[in-house]
Amino acid sequence: MRARHAPCLNCNFLVDLGTRDPRDPAAGFSEVLLPGFPVASRETKPSKGSPTAAPWPDPATTGSPESARRTLVLRRGFDGSLDLVDWWNEARRGKASASRSVAVHLLADDHATVLVTWRFRNARPVALGYSALSAADPAVLVESIELTFEAAEILGARGGTAAFAAPRAARSRARARS
Repeated sequence: MRARHAPCLNCNFLVDLGTRDPRDPAAGFSEVLLPGFPVASRETKPSKGSPTAAPWPDPATTGSPESARRTLVLRRGFDGSLDLVDWWNEARRGKASASRSVAVHLLADDHATVLVTWRFRNARPVALGYSALSAADPAVLVESIELTFEAAEILGARGGTAAFAAPRAARSRARARS
């Protein structure tokens, strides 16, 4: 695939919540907050089996909590569906089935060609929230789910891949929270 001559737009994307069907209406998110991917401040060796894998940096060593945010936030207009509530409840109860592989696909202007995919392995909810209810200012009720994950990959359309694994301590803290 040829490189684009213009920056990609941030409004054409699909989210796959582990169902392998990003066109599922339940995955109709209107906003995605991707985690930061900061460079670790210490020398690291690639993990076995993945020459591009590197540990997820610790905010204490990067000095920037925002750039080291280890969560993925998904937002959508609330339509009465309780699928995210059910997933959040599974995670809250510590069920193994709560972990999913979540993918965010950035699409080209034709809405069909995938330019980049961010894949988050063993993602599980850590927070569920809703926007304010206001009789004085009617607006769309927004549902948000925040996900933690064990590993992330950035997959380019031309086959390039970068993989990141969360440190064992972060994975342990994430499991302890659920």
